[in-house]
Amino acid sequence: MNLRKWGLLLLPVACLSLTGCGLTGASSDRVVYANYDDADGFCAQIKDAFANKAKADGIEVEFLDAKNDGNMQIDQLNEAIGRGAGAIVLLAADGSSIVKTIEKANDAGIPIITVNRSVAGGKVLRAYSDDVEAGRMQGEYMASHLPPNAKIVYLQGDGTQGSAVGRWDGFKAACLDKRPDIQLLSFVDAGWSKAEALKTMTLWMSMFPEINGVVAGNDEMALGAIAALKGANRLSGCLVSAVDATPAGLAAVEAGEMAQTIKQDAKAQGEGALTLVEGFLKGNPPSGDLAIPFTSITADNLAQAK
Repeated sequence: MNLRKWGLLLLPVACLSLTGCGLTGASSDRVVYANYDDADGFCAQIKDAFANKAKADGIEVEFLDAKNDGNMQIDQLNEAIGRGAGAIVLLAADGSSIVKTIEKANDAGIPIITVNRSVAGGKVLRAYSDDVEAGRMQGEYMASHLPPNAKIVYLQGDGTQGSAVGRWDGFKAACLDKRPDIQLLSFVDAGWSKAEALKTMTLWMSMFPEINGVVAGNDEMALGAIAALKGANRLSGCLVSAVDATPAGLAAVEAGEMAQTIKQDAKAQGEGALTLVEGFLKGNPPSGDLAIPFTSITADNLAQAK
């Protein structure tokens, strides 16, 4: 695998030795991939990339789907730990409640590799992108394109997850803190959900006669907001920014309905997670996380995301 080609950066983990962290070579060759929800479009892209490379490399994987149920995922991981998994790849349904289960895997010497979604504790390695950076890119774009005294709304992802908080923090620092004339009309946790965003945007339009911008933590929420805006004939003149560069998000950029989406490289995250797993399986534990950079996508560089 050519990591330089992808621009993956090897970062040190926050401990002096992987042995001390409980992240040593895998005790078996059985790999478990625990997805938070197969119905999530972006996470499905990560899973497909992981599965395709695992097949190409001759690695058998057991795939689990928690269906966005944190308790189900805890039960699934407890069973995987009990049966002696060699490594677990985790996209957490709930980054807080899963911590004790991660610690149980640590005690059993089973490496945990998290992808895309952060967790609140335990010893893990990550194949990830810096969510603060995504928010910063959104903030810089909106700060440079919104009119004076613009009025905006913000749709946050699940506020219990560091990814959602990081994207908000990056946006606030790059836009609201730099442009005090911009008024944040409302901020809602829409849980990464298109349906929830549509409902919230419909309510906002009844409350606010003028909305110049919508900033969303992912494409799904942005698409929900766009559907509501189009239904009320209020999309024209409203800048919409999102994160993920999913096929649907890119189509919205191409159609002129979404001004910006931040490309989070699902393929590189999935394949990067497998790179970490392979290190453990081969008795050569990786020394750090794999960081995959974001890219801001607008109509001007749309071809770059395809």
